[in-house]
Amino acid sequence: MKAEYDFSRGKRGAVLSPRGKTRITIYLDDAILERFKAEAARTGKGYQTLINEALAQNVNGAEPPVTASQVRKILREELKRRAGLKPYSPRRTACSRKQVATGVCTK
Repeated sequence: MKAEYDFSRGKRGAVLSPRGKTRITIYLDDAILERFKAEAARTGKGYQTLINEALAQNVNGAEPPVTASQVRKILREELKRRAGLKPYSPRRTACSRKQVATGVCTK
């Protein structure tokens, strides 16, 4: 270690400033904050990072995740289209879903 250090060109404050981020004070509901902290503990990410990601998704208009029922509907329609059958519609046919899926009833 040197006996004397030259701080004549030194600057006060943080050593590195975060680029593209701004420190703010914000008030959140306790339930919201607890939910993000629980998610942070589960995923290993910081809760502030999760809040930032959630806000970014909302601002960027990200689409909500596809539900299981939506996936089933898409698959059913695509499989029928590839098989050359009409898509299932409960209002247009008296066939059961099983009959339509197996190709017994194509009305």
